[in-house]
Amino acid sequence: MAMPQNSTRENGFCFTQPLDFSCPSPHPGGAGRTLGALSGRDGCSTPLSNGTTSSGAPSPSDSCAQPLCSPSPAQGETPFEEGIKYVSAEGEELACGWGGFTPGCLQLCNTSKGVLFFLCVASFLQGMTVNGFINTVITSIERRFDLRSYQSGLIASSYDIAACVCLTFVSYFGGNGHKPRWLGWGMLVMGLGSLLFALPHFTTGPYEARSAAEVGVCGGNQSLPCSQAASSLSGYRFVFMLGQFLHGMGATPLYTLGVTYLDENVKTNYSPVYIAVFYTAAILGPAAGYLVGGMFLNIYTEIGREIDIAPENTLWVGAWWIGFLGAGAASLLISIPILGYPQRLPGSQRYIVMRVSEAHQLKDGSHKKASDPDFGKTVKDLPRSVLLLLKNPTFIFLCLAGATEATLIAGMSTFGPKFLESQFSLSASEAATFFGYLVVPAGGGGTFLGGFLVNKFKLRCSGIIKLCLFCTVSSLLAIFIFFTHCPNMPMAGVTQMYDGSALPGGHLNLTAACNAQCGCLQDIYSPVCGTDDIMYYSPCHAGCKRVSETLRNGKKVYQECSCADKALLPGSGKAEAGKCTSSCAKKPLLLCFMFVVILFTFLSSIPALTATLRCVSDRQRSFALGIQWIVVRTLGGIPGPIAFGSMIDKSCLLWQDQCGEQGSCYVYQNSAMSRYTLIAGLVYKVLGTTFFIVACLLYKPPPPESAPGSLDASENGTSDLQEHKPSLPAEEDI
Repeated sequence: MAMPQNSTRENGFCFTQPLDFSCPSPHPGGAGRTLGALSGRDGCSTPLSNGTTSSGAPSPSDSCAQPLCSPSPAQGETPFEEGIKYVSAEGEELACGWGGFTPGCLQLCNTSKGVLFFLCVASFLQGMTVNGFINTVITSIERRFDLRSYQSGLIASSYDIAACVCLTFVSYFGGNGHKPRWLGWGMLVMGLGSLLFALPHFTTGPYEARSAAEVGVCGGNQSLPCSQAASSLSGYRFVFMLGQFLHGMGATPLYTLGVTYLDENVKTNYSPVYIAVFYTAAILGPAAGYLVGGMFLNIYTEIGREIDIAPENTLWVGAWWIGFLGAGAASLLISIPILGYPQRLPGSQRYIVMRVSEAHQLKDGSHKKASDPDFGKTVKDLPRSVLLLLKNPTFIFLCLAGATEATLIAGMSTFGPKFLESQFSLSASEAATFFGYLVVPAGGGGTFLGGFLVNKFKLRCSGIIKLCLFCTVSSLLAIFIFFTHCPNMPMAGVTQMYDGSALPGGHLNLTAACNAQCGCLQDIYSPVCGTDDIMYYSPCHAGCKRVSETLRNGKKVYQECSCADKALLPGSGKAEAGKCTSSCAKKPLLLCFMFVVILFTFLSSIPALTATLRCVSDRQRSFALGIQWIVVRTLGGIPGPIAFGSMIDKSCLLWQDQCGEQGSCYVYQNSAMSRYTLIAGLVYKVLGTTFFIVACLLYKPPPPESAPGSLDASENGTSDLQEHKPSLPAEEDI
C-alpha cells in the first residue's frame, strides 16, 4: 500500500478513513449533510492510498481545510454537537454503543485509552480468577470434595485444554471480524464459568469437620474406616472441569484479539506501552487472587456456623467459593461496555496507513500474499496462513522461546507458594500471601518496564529480540541462587529420631517410647511445635494428653506433651499448633534473587510479544498470536506444572497415606527441592536463550527502502505528524 504524500499544510495528512459528522436539518424530512460535502474549494488534492486523487469529493481530505462542522447561521442549522455520526471509509459505524443506542456521553470512552481501561479490567479479572483463586483454593477443594492430586491437576489443565481447542478458530475468524464482540462474548462465557465453578458449594450438604479437641491428642487419634470415609463428592470434579473449560473458552479472545485490537488503534511506538499496561493488569490479577483468596480461606466455608478448629488445622476448609461468585458477576458486568465498541476506533485508519512493515522477508516472496486485502476472509485461506507462519523462522523460534518462559512461569506460579512454604516453614495461606507480595512488584513491574523500554528506545524488531535475549541471560544467571537453601526444621521421626540422632537409612519412624501408649495413627497430619523447638507429626505423636482452653497468638496450645519434656519436669511439656518458625539466615538472599528471576522473566514478555507482532504481516497478527498461544500452552503451560511437580515430588520426605494409597506430600527435603528447582530452571532458561539467539540470527528485515528514515514522523510522542517534518516519502510499504 502506498503512503499518501504530505500536503503543504502543517498537519495536512489526509487519511483514508472519513468521519461523517451529520448535521441534522431543521426542515421536516431534511437529510443531514456530511462534512465532506460542505465545500471542495479548499480540499486537499492529495493522492490517496489506492493511488487515486481526491478533490472536492466527499472524503476526509476536506477536513484538512474546513472546520469539523460549520453550518451557516442564515440557514438556521443546529450545531453539529447535537448529532455526531462516525462512519468509516466503507460506511461502517464507528460510534460506541449497542445497536442504535449510541448516546453522545459514551463517545468519551470511544478512544484507545477507554478500550485499554476495560480490557485491563477484563485481564485483571481473568488473572485473578484462573491464576489466582484456582491456585489458592485447590487444596481446599481437594479436602472438601475428596479429590486426589491428579484429579485437581486435571481441573487446572482444563483451562489450557479449552484454550488450545478454541485458539485456532477464534484467532483466525475473530482476527478478521468484529473483535470487541468476540471479546465481550468471551467475558460473558468466562463469567458463567466462574459462577459454575462456585455451584458445588450450594448443591452439596454442609461440611462437617470433627473437633480438634476430639482428634489428634493421645488416645483420641482415631479416624473413620476407609469404607465410610469414601464419598461420592469426587464426582463434582467434572463440574469444576467444565467451569475451567468455560474459563479457557472465554479468555481465548482476550490475549489474541485484545492485543491486536490495541495494536491496531494506537501509534506503532505507543503499542508496546499499551500492551504492557494490559499485561501488567493481567499480572496484578493473580497477585490479587493470592491475597484475596488467602483472606477468604481464613473464613470457614459454612459462613455463620460456629466451629472450634483453627485455619491452621488440616481439617479446615475455607470459603473458597466467595471469590468465584464476585469474579463471575464482575466478568458479566464488564462484558457490557466491551460489546459496545466499534470494529475500529475513530481515527485508527491513519495509524494503519503510517505503519511500516517489519515482517520477516521470505526468500520466495510468499509473505506478500498476506498483504492482499481479501486474504484470510475464508476458510480456504487457513492452510495458506498456517504455511506462511511455519515458513517464518523468526516467528517459530519466538514461539519456542515463549513456550520455555511459559513453562517457568506456570511452574513458578503453581509451586512458588509451596517452595516458600517448605523453605521458610510457613502455613499454606501465609505462603500464598507472601508469594503475592513478591509477584506484584516483580511480575507487574517487569511487565510494564519491558513495554516502556521498547517505547523509550524505539527498538525495531531485531533490537527487541536482543532485549529479550539480555533478559533471559540475566534471569539465567540469577537462577543459580537455588544452589543455596534453608535447612529443614527438625521434625521428630521424619528428619531425625526422637532423641535427636539421625534416622537409620533415612526410614521414617514416628513411634517412640514417649508416645507408644497413645496408639497414634498417620491418617491425620496436624503438625505442632514443641517447647523443645522440634516439630511433631501431630499432638498425639508429641504425646500430648489434653488441649488448653486458652489460645496463644490465636493458636491452640497442647499440654502434658511427654515427647517435648526433654530437660523439663515430666508432664510439663507443651506444643503449639502449626509449624515451628524458621530463622533461616539465607531467607533475604533467596527472596532477593527470586525477585530478580521473576522480574527478568516477566521483563522479556512484552518485548517478545511485540517482536511476534512485528515479524509477521499485519493481516496475520491475530492468527499469529493464536498459533503462538497454542504452541506456548501445548509445550509450556500444560506440561510446565507437570514437569516441575514431578521433579519437586522427588524431594518428598513424608507422603500422605489414604487407605493404603499415596496422597499428597506433607514434608519436603529443602536441599533436594532447591536442587531440582535449579535443574529445571537451568534447562528451560538455556533452551530459551538458545531460541532467542536463533530467532535473532535468522531474522531478515525488509530492505532499507521499505523502512524509511522518516518513520519518526509517525512515531514521535507528541503528535501524529510534526510541522518540522517537511514531507513523507511518496511510496512506503506497510
